Amino acid sequence: MPLLAERAARTPDKLAAIFPDSGEALTFRELDAHANQAAHGFVALGLEPGQGIALLLENGPDFLILTYGAKRAGLRVTPLSIHLRPNEVAHVLRDSGAALLVASASLATLAGALDLGAIAHRYASGGALPGYAPLAALMEGHPTTWPALRPIGREFLYSSGTTGLPKGIRRPLIPFEDRHKPEFDMSWKAFYGFDESMVYLSPAPLYHAAPNRYVQRAMDHGGTAVILKKFDAERCLAMIAEHRVTHSQWVPTMFVRLLALPDATRAAHDLSSHRCAIHAAAPCPVPVKRAMIEWWGPIIREYYAGSEGIGTCFIDSETWLKKPGSVGRPAYGKVHILDDDGRELPPGETGRIWFEGGARFAYHNDPDKTAQAYNDRGWASLHDLGWLDEEGFLFLSDRRADLILSGGVNVYPAEIEAVLLTHPEVGEAAVIGVKDLEFGERPRALIVPRHPPGTDALAQELLALCKQNLAGPKQPRAVEFLDELPRSEAGKLLRRVLKERYL
Repeated sequence: MPLLAERAARTPDKLAAIFPDSGEALTFRELDAHANQAAHGFVALGLEPGQGIALLLENGPDFLILTYGAKRAGLRVTPLSIHLRPNEVAHVLRDSGAALLVASASLATLAGALDLGAIAHRYASGGALPGYAPLAALMEGHPTTWPALRPIGREFLYSSGTTGLPKGIRRPLIPFEDRHKPEFDMSWKAFYGFDESMVYLSPAPLYHAAPNRYVQRAMDHGGTAVILKKFDAERCLAMIAEHRVTHSQWVPTMFVRLLALPDATRAAHDLSSHRCAIHAAAPCPVPVKRAMIEWWGPIIREYYAGSEGIGTCFIDSETWLKKPGSVGRPAYGKVHILDDDGRELPPGETGRIWFEGGARFAYHNDPDKTAQAYNDRGWASLHDLGWLDEEGFLFLSDRRADLILSGGVNVYPAEIEAVLLTHPEVGEAAVIGVKDLEFGERPRALIVPRHPPGTDALAQELLALCKQNLAGPKQPRAVEFLDELPRSEAGKLLRRVLKERYL
């Protein structure tokens, strides 16, 4: 029996997930049974192993039920950000080839704006949507037992590519006989203390890779997940106290907002149950992380990885205090630092980070991008830059040459520039990340106008254009006008020069 089914048999009445925003909850028995009904529903529709479904849902019970159900039916599950624009959602639906979409009735405006001609099966969660069948029609009347033995499905996650279009990260299905084998050569119990006693707080949307995976790992270990719809600093502290949370996950922007709370607010909540705070997604400023350790104690544990699953580094608080700024040593895969010619660099020298021995993956419908992720030795890279010290600890120098990390969200300048260049008064456009204490970085648009000089009115038009066409983290917070953009002799934009002006 797969892990969740084992937990349902062992502790059927224990709460697997709590949703404080709606007052809903799922026991292990309920989650297991409903997931089986969903799996049978998918099979009854004729969906075959390897096909995909898409979820346009807020955090709630249906998200978990459908995810587990789809994986039991051997399907790929693509969660969609509820903050994407219709054209962005439509791209992912087309590219993933999803055969079925489940959308929340609370997202009626977004769901109604989608072109769903290729989606054969559409279901609405939490209410009615025009053109969608009620989710109950998929679930009701089906057995609550495990469906016919099929390979175990996977999440089919999307992340932005260097062209700005989201790219699917596709990995093979898991043979049913391998369902108990660890996906990576790492122990969640050893690193984070995951066990049946844990209560895990997730203050982030489940359509993001890390919350999605960690919530499932917590429940698979027999723990209870407390899942919020969105992050609110003070409410998170209250949830830790109320539910006696033992484990949690954060991004550095959340730490900044927690530290900004008044001292009286921070002291008003009992955090004594909290024994492991996991963080990743973006480099954490050293002063911010040090302040969090001083407040919460040495319970903060950081990892460095990517949705591609090619490798993972890990560091605990005690070690980080001796190596401030490091993301740790590899726990899965071996790290190499290579120069642009593929030569291994000695400790202290910055180059591209490569992982040896990690899982294979492919970018869906993009063989060129997949090929660029691997070198001739079979090592894989996220194209981040960093360096190793003499003891093998990894330090990040940059997370991809052009990538902007804003509040833990990957933002690619090319996508923003493509929107800006649609304005008739824009001659050239470049977008860079400017340091921001709260978000780490914020996008800033640098424009060469067709008819200089640029005006405040044009700047406001460009900001409005981005707001109309881009999700929130991608929207520039400022526009500046330049006489020209720095370029190489070959005409390539020298983004590095622009970045140096704003350091």
